[in-house]
Amino acid sequence: MPKGDTKWEESIIHPIQYLIEPPFCGLSNLAKQSGNQSEIFSQGAVRREVDHLAGLTAVDGATIINEEFDLIAFGAKIGRAKGKPTVEQIAFSEPIVGGEDKILYPGQLGGTRHFSVAQFVNDQPQSIGLVASQDGHFTIFSYSKKQNMVMAHRIETLLL
Repeated sequence: MPKGDTKWEESIIHPIQYLIEPPFCGLSNLAKQSGNQSEIFSQGAVRREVDHLAGLTAVDGATIINEEFDLIAFGAKIGRAKGKPTVEQIAFSEPIVGGEDKILYPGQLGGTRHFSVAQFVNDQPQSIGLVASQDGHFTIFSYSKKQNMVMAHRIETLLL
């Protein structure tokens, strides 16, 4: 989501348990410094910052990061924004030979994490959602204005 955008809060159950004010900018500061330091130092520093953020995903709830990689909140409970419809269908794709795009109900894709993120992206179409499941699946959610629906892209095969 864009820096400074607070619309995401409409899709979060309040109070937000771990709201970071001001946002934590460790990774975003490194991204802005790229090219100013040795490549080895930069890779190590980026890896440490990513590991710090990844560790927060172990806390129950969503980790909220803006487009500049600033940490805004973690442990956030996703709800449906007031006045927004419940997500009914999603377009699903998988980058495998013979794979076809499918229209699914959110419950067909996964459990609570998948449904929550699909609802969040449905309510906040400027955002992108990521779900790493315990069953090994990794899914990216985005909103397609052209199809007027949430898109789910399962990509773990690309990460191997």
